[in-house]
Amino acid sequence: MKRRRFKQIVSLEQRLAKEAERLKEEAKKLPPGADREILLRKARQADMGAHLSEWLTSPGLRPPD
Repeated sequence: MKRRRFKQIVSLEQRLAKEAERLKEEAKKLPPGADREILLRKARQADMGAHLSEWLTSPGLRPPD
């Protein structure tokens, strides 16, 4: 069975940032509670993932010599 491959047009950082923004907007619509906290936690994770990916791909980060 062959795997389907996709060429990503938008960078991982941009996709994660967009997902975080979507989750934050969705959480604003919910009353305080567990469901809202879950969405906010996912949004923070997406934000953190975007920042980590950006940091890992930065030119300042070099492998040890």
